[in-house]
Amino acid sequence: METDVRKNAIPFELFASFKRMETGNPIIALPPPLWAAATHAIIVDETVHYIWCKRDHGVRWLIMHATAPINNLTDITQDARNPILEPSADGFDNAAVEYPFPFLNPADGKFYMYYRGKGETTPEQTGLLVSDGDLGEWQRVQHTPVIPADTEHERHGSTHPSVAIEDLTQNATTDISDKARVFGQTIHIVYTGKATRAFGEGLTMCHATAPTSNPALVTKNPANPVFTGSGEVWDSKAVRETELFKGPQYFHILYGGFDGEVWRIGHVRTRDFQTFEPNPDNPVFEPSDDPDAFDCDGVLTGQILEIGDTYVMLYAGKKGQEWQTGLATIQED
Repeated sequence: METDVRKNAIPFELFASFKRMETGNPIIALPPPLWAAATHAIIVDETVHYIWCKRDHGVRWLIMHATAPINNLTDITQDARNPILEPSADGFDNAAVEYPFPFLNPADGKFYMYYRGKGETTPEQTGLLVSDGDLGEWQRVQHTPVIPADTEHERHGSTHPSVAIEDLTQNATTDISDKARVFGQTIHIVYTGKATRAFGEGLTMCHATAPTSNPALVTKNPANPVFTGSGEVWDSKAVRETELFKGPQYFHILYGGFDGEVWRIGHVRTRDFQTFEPNPDNPVFEPSDDPDAFDCDGVLTGQILEIGDTYVMLYAGKKGQEWQTGLATIQED
């Protein structure tokens, strides 16, 4: 299963080879009935920054920050400033802030984070945060959503964002200026369109883009929703929490598929966000067979991180009604 990450397509088999860590899971958890989920991470130098979310009593979500060295991903230190982001006083996100996806913007060297914001009387929508480098300190770029819920298939949500940056000039054969190269970069965003209030109904994958010169200037794909499932039973009822990972030849998407009872993680790849090729091993990650495991009742939110010459996957695992954060690694024979 060797692959030259610089030029060759990452094989389907890799995405089906993640195995949950036998010890150390869940890596971030809270005692029931609290949740510690929607976790995403970004690697800066030799440190992994976990941006995770605490679901308090009721439906109030708060954004938290933790760190770990890349050589020991479970040696986690929580930020003393937690929570690092709370719902606003009177904005579109005055009820909950959740599902943060951090990334480094090559255009200005700043860190940005798209996130899910929920209002007391408004649907789930995607907002945008910015940081100058202290990933425990973020500011809202604007107090209105950058991906509003303004279409029929997003009546109750344009939410759960994930990001990959494409350098449209990377294959250029002639010299171009640094400025032109920066403006040749596009932010691709996949997010969940929520047509109904139900957690497992009317959920699809949507796509949008923004220039790195202005991450708040988001344009939705007119073909949305671009993906509604593979046609198989396991993801026949809903698709949500789509996670984007850019390989050398394809954009890879891990997503939650729902059969009406259980959430599992599947994988598709695409070059153009128009056609999607499903992994023949789908679903690639399923709930644990151990009835006592923290992820025995469902799995979601599979974010892949490349660390050295291997990959790891952050994910959310469900037991009963609670979701906590787990970690899976590549374990080759």
